[in-house]
Amino acid sequence: MFSFHKQHGSIRYLCHGLHFLVVIIHTFSLQRMTFKTIKRFKLELDEPDDAVYASGEIVSGQVVLELNRETKVYSMKVIGRGVATAHWLEDHSGGMNAVYNDYTSKITYFRKRQHLIRDNGELILLPAGRHEFPFSFQLPEETLVTSFEGKHGSVRYWVKVKLHRPWATVRKIKKEFTVIEPIDINTPALLAPQAGSKDKMARVWYHNFGQVSITAKIDRKGYTPGEVIPVFAEFDNATSRSVVPKAYITQTQTFLARGTMKQKRAVVATLSGDVVGAQRRETWHGRAIKIPPVGPSILQCRVIKVEYMLRVCVDVPGTSKLCLELPLVMGTIPLHPFGSRTSSVSSQYSVNLEWLRMAIPEQPEPPPDYSSVVTDEEAEQNTMAHRPEEDLSGIMEHPLRAFVQEFRFRPPPVYCEVDPNPQPLNMRRRCMTC
Repeated sequence: MFSFHKQHGSIRYLCHGLHFLVVIIHTFSLQRMTFKTIKRFKLELDEPDDAVYASGEIVSGQVVLELNRETKVYSMKVIGRGVATAHWLEDHSGGMNAVYNDYTSKITYFRKRQHLIRDNGELILLPAGRHEFPFSFQLPEETLVTSFEGKHGSVRYWVKVKLHRPWATVRKIKKEFTVIEPIDINTPALLAPQAGSKDKMARVWYHNFGQVSITAKIDRKGYTPGEVIPVFAEFDNATSRSVVPKAYITQTQTFLARGTMKQKRAVVATLSGDVVGAQRRETWHGRAIKIPPVGPSILQCRVIKVEYMLRVCVDVPGTSKLCLELPLVMGTIPLHPFGSRTSSVSSQYSVNLEWLRMAIPEQPEPPPDYSSVVTDEEAEQNTMAHRPEEDLSGIMEHPLRAFVQEFRFRPPPVYCEVDPNPQPLNMRRRCMTC
């Protein structure tokens, strides 16, 4: 009985001691929080958080440092960087003893450094209060790669600040910003029509059901998010079964490292057609497929590529799908409303489309209903008499944003056969043979 009471008393004294120790630690923590040296350490850019930069532009801001008391500082510097990285792991052994191969590649597009407090071998004494340190640096003039976040890689741009003090850990702040490299679709290469044809013999085992063929074209290669692509196509079903034509806009992300490639594909838009019966033919006179808010194409990076494709397909029961692919480029500068289809641009391309014109009538079908292309929310916003400036910051996930132009739903100008700029009667006619 005596030993039991003695042991119980020891445990009680131990509990009291632990409680006293916790109180002391808590009091010390509160005092430390109350009398900590740095009250505020923040990095602020002059532009808003959703601002977009391009090559050659200035990135500027300030570092805000608020101190509760005098503080000795070794140095403080700001670093700007832009890096494209691809990385993934692959298991090549299998089983219990897994061995992973690391695939990593990195490209640094720029690295800028600016000393806000230079390390001269002596301590700098900063008084208590608020201190502001402005900084600025220029992005490289050469073409940069658009900001991107993917499963196996990224293209990121950021500003980082490092504060060095004696007998203290290095304080760091990092803030990312978005870069979108302009892609102007008003160029001859992106205004060129895209066309093609493909056929396939539908068979199951050794039995042939006949041939299926696709002929399709679109008026140009370059588009911007929010636009509608008119698809002209003809589906010739010479089989004994019904087929279903469809069209897709696909995005392919390609990651490159150590001579190995990793890809991720996704369907971003879909268009379904009517069933084409056996021994029948179906024609699309400009069927509309709308481009959703997606990021621009990335074609100039050695480790990451983002490419788009219009795939016109036919589902044949009992056999594999027949698909015709037409390349697309998602730009950031929209099609100019006037002069984009002049003969000077068309003359730079000798595209032989005679066979396509014979197969597909050039008479386009009426445009789709407004409600079929525009969501109810967008229609409500467009019908408002006075609406504020459109906020495009939420179109895509940070940091990559796509621009959907405000004029994309406006009707084209009214066509008139009367020349708005007639030639004066007293002007001497030019000899066309001279």
